[in-house]
Amino acid sequence: MDVQSSRVKAVKSSPSMAVSVLAKQMLAKGEPVINLALGEPDYNVPAHVIEAAYQAMLAGNNHYTGPNGLEVLRQAIVDKFARENDLVYGLDEICVGNGAKQLLFNAFLATLEEGDEVITPAPYWVSYTDMAMLNGGVPVVIPCGAEQGFKVTAQQLEAAITPRTRWVMLNSPNNPSGAIFTREEFAALGKVLERHPKVLIISDEIYEHIVLGDQPFVSFVTACPQLRERTLLINGVSKAYAMTGYRLGYAAGSKDLIVAMNKTQSQTTTCPSSISQLAAVAALNGPQTFVRDANREYQARGALVVDGLAQIPGLKLQMPQGAFYAFPEVSAFIGKRTPDGHVISNDTELSAYLLRVGKVATVPGSAFGVEPYVRLSFATSRQELEQALGQLRDAFAALV
Repeated sequence: MDVQSSRVKAVKSSPSMAVSVLAKQMLAKGEPVINLALGEPDYNVPAHVIEAAYQAMLAGNNHYTGPNGLEVLRQAIVDKFARENDLVYGLDEICVGNGAKQLLFNAFLATLEEGDEVITPAPYWVSYTDMAMLNGGVPVVIPCGAEQGFKVTAQQLEAAITPRTRWVMLNSPNNPSGAIFTREEFAALGKVLERHPKVLIISDEIYEHIVLGDQPFVSFVTACPQLRERTLLINGVSKAYAMTGYRLGYAAGSKDLIVAMNKTQSQTTTCPSSISQLAAVAALNGPQTFVRDANREYQARGALVVDGLAQIPGLKLQMPQGAFYAFPEVSAFIGKRTPDGHVISNDTELSAYLLRVGKVATVPGSAFGVEPYVRLSFATSRQELEQALGQLRDAFAALV
């Protein structure tokens, strides 16, 4: 019996999660797989955050909250934006969700009509286009190659906007490329968007605190304050505080949009976990030493991976500016033959080969809207990264 709707049939399961699940299955069978597919910090959550979650449970905070989240958490988020981004938001301009991913889905669900267009520069995070389609939207993908730093230009944006454009998706630091938009680059995009007052902007800033080089992070609204009322800022505690399993994201936007997103949440998940919310309060209000120390370690891991990949002839790689991914271009290996005689025809097949033979899980660039590339996460230990680099060198060298 066919039970899937046409919208569900049009999308695929998350590629990074699918590869990660396969890698875990191989590990369970005793195969020595190193999983570099999933963007999940390998650290444990800071001790004071765990203690806050424990104390919240002991104090009886184990029940539903409002759909928009606890006021104490929304105040912590307001304070975070003021302290770190020089942005002023009110409590009624903040909403909290079960991860940044749900907030993106809520925003699309609350605003998209059938056929509305969502401009999505590529490379993009794997779920942007599918979430838009699930909510009746039409992704309009703009290819942004390495030659332009994986960043959309003002000219490209202007050319892509039509009367059906509803949203423009921005992501800095970018997953998978690690690109960070400068204040000037955001300002140039902002000038284009000023001419199109019906277009809304999502700025996904979940990797804000993972900066690998000299290029600083800047929030889109900090760079383009005139577009504040049309912009939804997406952030969360998963990446900065290693709290992926707590499923706690937050967003800032206009009161009308926040009301609409809270309405959709009230009819889906009701509210985020009360315990996770109080843990997030401790993360945002507490000492930030963990964030700074983790960022320094990501810088060291990034340098290790980039240097290791540079020793593999044929790979082309730009040093990522932020996030914790390497995104090498692999065109030199398309058309090569594996030891068992199979010809690699695209980056999906190459990624499958690296898992099967190299025992390293990666995600193909096609999942992010560009190819041929592979994405490798370096949110794991240096020891595992060094082992993975050795296995990758051997696997690539075996292709002829």
